[in-house]
Amino acid sequence: MGNLYLAALQMVSGIGSARLTSLLSFFGSAQQAWQASRRDLFLSGCLDEATYNNLLIHRDKIDIYTLAIQWEKQGIHMCSVDDAEYPQLLLNTFHVPYLLYYRGTLPPGDNCIAMVGARRATPYGKNIAHLLASQLADAGVWVVSGAARGIDTAAHQGALTTGYTLAVLGCGVDVSYPSENKKLLNQIAECGGIISEYPPGTLAHPGYFPARNRIISGLSRGVVVVEAAERSGSLITADFALEEGRDVFAVPGNIFSESSKGTHRLIKQGAKLIDSTADIIEEYQGEFTQKQPVILGLSADEEAVYKVLSYDNPIGMEDIITRVNLESTMVTYILLQLELRGLAIEQSGKRYLRIAQEGI
Repeated sequence: MGNLYLAALQMVSGIGSARLTSLLSFFGSAQQAWQASRRDLFLSGCLDEATYNNLLIHRDKIDIYTLAIQWEKQGIHMCSVDDAEYPQLLLNTFHVPYLLYYRGTLPPGDNCIAMVGARRATPYGKNIAHLLASQLADAGVWVVSGAARGIDTAAHQGALTTGYTLAVLGCGVDVSYPSENKKLLNQIAECGGIISEYPPGTLAHPGYFPARNRIISGLSRGVVVVEAAERSGSLITADFALEEGRDVFAVPGNIFSESSKGTHRLIKQGAKLIDSTADIIEEYQGEFTQKQPVILGLSADEEAVYKVLSYDNPIGMEDIITRVNLESTMVTYILLQLELRGLAIEQSGKRYLRIAQEGI
């Protein structure tokens, strides 16, 4: 129950980490602080007048036991810095969240690598993120990201194909943001975890995302930046990682692309340039094991269609038919088979893109 009282205190407007620490120090526990008399709260000197009044009002509205039942039904758990399961890497950072809310499970150790990048990601960037995340998860790594559009989404999706992933949110763990990722977040909760320092019900706010980024890097041994513009939240995450002494990896991109300028700047500043999962895994001296790629056999016609497809430039059906010299019905059938095998994906306007795979 102690964590519930911590949560209740944190839900009071004006009580942040500093004031929470003062209350715990003065009263000895979150429960005693929550149940303290008005006189003792006032005399403690831990709260200014506005926050003191906010606590009194909030305390009259909240029933701790009702809250506990509600969160249990939603599958929401809590973990404080005093709990054994609190992530050790995050515990050793400068601004430690006192309390974490999560759905699903927390990583069992420190085998976490973050992967972040642009929301307006290119097909190339999404392809790379999906491939790297899939291979990292297959090697036993928990892939950590922020569940945002673009690179984050591709990283989570890739990791789910072979292993586990952790989504760190800038809102409550019961809030789907962005809304189109509701299904993805539910999948992550079943095969990994969703985590936040914000109480359930907290809506997304621009001011919460930089703080969310420090948790992404704090949970991880290294941060992989796939695509990032000159000014990007991904670079904030990389900065947090550098401050905490964590590894920073960057994927090179097109020199003419705005979404590559941030990653190229990181490389110039000393981030490790990577073009494969092996480049990441080798930094950890055998702690993670990259598995041998699966050889996916293709027929001659399938291979012809597959080779026409590009990783970063979707190609229309007519162009494919012209270049492979096959009947349209055969090309349509082959493209469907490639999609079902996870080798291709259809974009808008009947255009197709190759999905990065090894062993072909």
